[in-house]
Amino acid sequence: MNIKTDKIEKLKLELMDRYIILMISILTVYFSIYYFYIHYKMMSWYLFLGIISLAFTYPFLRKKCSANTLVRSYLILAPIYNFYILLAYWNNSVAGFCWLLPIPLGAYIFFPKKEVVWFTVYTLVTIIAAIIAGNTIDFNFPHHSHKEVMITDIILFISNIAVIALLIYYKDKLKRQEFLHQLNNRIIEIKTPSETIIDTEGMEKLFERIEVSMSRDMLFKDIKFNLSKLSVVIDVNSSYISKAIRYKGYPNFNTYLNIYRIEYVKKLFTEIDFQKTTLMYVYTEAGFSNQSTFNRVFKQIEGITPSEYIHQNLKIGDAQDL
Repeated sequence: MNIKTDKIEKLKLELMDRYIILMISILTVYFSIYYFYIHYKMMSWYLFLGIISLAFTYPFLRKKCSANTLVRSYLILAPIYNFYILLAYWNNSVAGFCWLLPIPLGAYIFFPKKEVVWFTVYTLVTIIAAIIAGNTIDFNFPHHSHKEVMITDIILFISNIAVIALLIYYKDKLKRQEFLHQLNNRIIEIKTPSETIIDTEGMEKLFERIEVSMSRDMLFKDIKFNLSKLSVVIDVNSSYISKAIRYKGYPNFNTYLNIYRIEYVKKLFTEIDFQKTTLMYVYTEAGFSNQSTFNRVFKQIEGITPSEYIHQNLKIGDAQDL
């Protein structure tokens, strides 16, 4: 995932977080009204169940699933949850249908047109099913006074305005970010030279910038350092960085990075006291996460193991323990 798409994903997660907070707040207000003012216990506990589901299920699933998977699941389940509320107020008000209006808008923000159409049809089917059920089946739901209906409808309209405003606000932010992402890709396509034509001067200057950043800031010491991070540091597209590195004779970025790390390890070998310092300190200081990776990379680059290198170059008898 590159920097631009990462920003889009973060915006989606931010929208989801704020939407969940808003919905929990709205459901809490409704729960309070039904429990303390209207005294409709069944509806109160139904709303309380919705609050608990959002408050505890969402944080857990957020770590396990992608933003699109979570939103898709929610857009399917939300109308089903709302179906009971529609029927409960069928004889008093049909304003509950407003809860379904944000469904197509949410789909429009997250998904391609095909899925937007699917969720729009799904919303219409839910409405039609509620109308048929409300007109053909007597559920014996309690009737509410005009004042009670007016209060809940006012809160309903205010809540939906808040939800739609939130969705529109993030829709604009996401569309702007997606536009910048597409524009950046087009610029790269226009400016990127063909594989057979290399801008020698440009490659040399870019590689010089890479070398300065790597040696001066010792970026290789970061265990999690990768091409994307280097791209951010020097503010250059990762594809250009890869081309500059290949232009200088390195097979790929990882090889280039590992050579820096091994050279630093060899430098540390000449400076440390092996009686007081462990090999783990050496390879972690150079950016390797574990000894097996360090040993493998060292042998690939130097042609011998770390212990053999120490025997041959440093004459340290304790190297067999490394």
